[in-house]
Amino acid sequence: MTIQLTCEQLLDHLSDYIDGNLSDELVEAAQEHLMTCHNCHVVLSSTQQTILLYREQQRAQAMSDERQNAIYNTLLDKFSLDSETS
Repeated sequence: MTIQLTCEQLLDHLSDYIDGNLSDELVEAAQEHLMTCHNCHVVLSSTQQTILLYREQQRAQAMSDERQNAIYNTLLDKFSLDSETS
């Protein structure tokens, strides 16, 4: 027997559904609900797009290891010079 989810139940499990942390039975129930409920499908799609945009933004702002090391070394040199002149 297949579980039937209400909109509220689907929303309660949405994060786990997106993360792939639901049992097979709940995944099937969620997919069936999403096929018939336009509003929940829109919520799922919007949430996934938000996550994607956030991840892309994080990658765009991430500093390369090479750049981080260069800044660290510059600061280290500067503090070393300051301590030698003090």
